[in-house]
This record gives sequence, structure tokens and C-alpha cells, in this order.
Amino acid sequence: MNATFADIHAAADYIGPGAIEVPLYQTEIFDICRRSSPFGQRIKQVPATGHPSRFFEETAIPNPGTAGFVNPRSISPTVVAPTRIELAVPLKAIVAQINYNLFDMELGDQQKQFAYLQAKDLVDTVSGVMVAHDVALWNGNDTSLSAPTTTQYMGCAAQIAAGGNSVTVTTSMKIVTTIKTTVADMVSSTGYYVRPTAIYANPVLLDLIDQEMMADYNVVLHTDKISAGFTVKMLSTQAGDLPLIPDWSLPYTGTPGTGNAVLPAYIVTEDLIEYHWLGDPAPRIYQLGLPNSMTYQWVAVKFGAPVVKGANFAHYQVLVDR
Repeated sequence: MNATFADIHAAADYIGPGAIEVPLYQTEIFDICRRSSPFGQRIKQVPATGHPSRFFEETAIPNPGTAGFVNPRSISPTVVAPTRIELAVPLKAIVAQINYNLFDMELGDQQKQFAYLQAKDLVDTVSGVMVAHDVALWNGNDTSLSAPTTTQYMGCAAQIAAGGNSVTVTTSMKIVTTIKTTVADMVSSTGYYVRPTAIYANPVLLDLIDQEMMADYNVVLHTDKISAGFTVKMLSTQAGDLPLIPDWSLPYTGTPGTGNAVLPAYIVTEDLIEYHWLGDPAPRIYQLGLPNSMTYQWVAVKFGAPVVKGANFAHYQVLVDR
């Protein structure tokens, strides 16, 4: 029998007279990983009506117009009818699985150094599902609600762009002026009661807005608290003071300052953006048992999809060239 022994020098930090020092670690793992975005916390969460989740949208009220004015002594009414369309959003699935090996779990329990690690890893798996969800809320790569082309969401950015409301701020134009004028145009709609509630953009674009306000107008934007515990800058518009909400999940292209960067911002009416969920708005956890591989399997599942109602009148895409 040949016995093999490990050399303790491989694990010891120091061996000397009356002392053997072995590596120990803090029992808390340093962790500031990104886990959520503000957008998903501020839009409506509603139960899906089915798959797809269907709803109706009224695009015009019954309006007799000028033909409705008649001689009061010879009334001849105009026949009118409301205009409604049927719309739907297909539901999508996000799933993640984490496996715990029985041997590793018992080893961890016996060492007692990271007693909370199993729970942390399971929570982190759920957080990973939510990060994928938050990123796809804006950026999901599906191209159609009526005829899905991928397994991802059709992102809200794509839905707003498909609505046709988009404006480009060239390098010679003022960002703030363009945004304020765009909001005024939205509010002045004669067909719809439009009151946008927020402006979402990458923090880099919001910093450019801050710099522009300071350089051109010597104004520092005031801050205010909004729901979900955020303190943000506010921009005065014809729809009132709109929060400028920094959202890390909104990407931009190019390098700002070179003239080839495109930074998007979205003027949105949050009450008209909904997430249609199935089962539960939060991810659900299922344990699959202990198969022959002797591993505990946990699966996180989330069913649903976002839909931007009134994409062609209640929201706007602003593309800033810088």
C-alpha cells in the first residue's frame, strides 16, 4: 500500500516555532453586483389574460365633427362610432438552474465557514433572472408582438421606435431644448390626453444634460424623490417636472465627444407600459429532487412580457448624437 500525503506547506501561510498559520477568509463575500433597474419597478404589473395576453385600444372617440352641427328646427343626426383595435402580447419565459452537489454541501456544512452560501447562491440565481429580465425590458431582440421571431421580449425601446415617434438631436442642437419641445408636442396632441411621466436614459447622457444646463444656462437641475426610493434630477417641461431617471440597462454606441456616439433617451408615460405576468410577477423557485448524480437541482422560472400601450402617441424616442 502506497500512502500519499499532502505537504502542509501548500496550504500554510507560515510555519515556525510555536506557530502554524493557515489561510482563513472573511465569512462575508464582497458583492456589489448589479441586480435590478428602476424601470421594471415603476411600470405596471398586471396578470396576463392568456397566451397571448390580449387587450383592446380605443384610437378615436365618436366625433360628429362639423357635420354634427345642424339646424335645431330640422335635426338630422350624424351616425358615429368609436374606433377600437385588438392587440396582444405573446408571453415569454426566462429560466435558470443551479445545482448543489451533495458532497460539496456536506463539506461546506462541516467546515462552517460559509454557512449562508447555499442560500446566497440561490438568491443570486433569482437575481440573475431579474437582471436578464430588466435588460430585456428595454433591449429584448424580438421584432414583433403579433408574429414573434425570437424567444426574448420585444423590448420597450423597439416598441416605442416601431410606434414612429422619434427625434434626432444632432451635434449642433441642444439636448434639453429638443426634449422640452418634444414633450410640448406630445402634450399638445388633439386626439389623445398625453401626460408623460418620466425620461429614461443612460447616466452618461444625463451627465451631458447636466453639463449643457450648467454651461449654457448656468442652471443646476434640482433633485426630488420618486417612487421606488430613487432621488433623481428633475427637468421642467410642459408636462410638469419630469424625473430624469438613470438606467444602466439603456446602452449607447460610440464614444461621446467624438461626434459618432448615439445616446438614446425615452420620454415615457409609465402608466401605459405594462408587464403581463403568468403565475406570479416574481420569479418562482422549483426543486427538482436528488437524481442519480446526487445533486440538488433548483430552477428559477419567470413567465411574462412587456407591452407599450399607445406607442405611437404617448411615448417618444430621442436619439442624441454627440
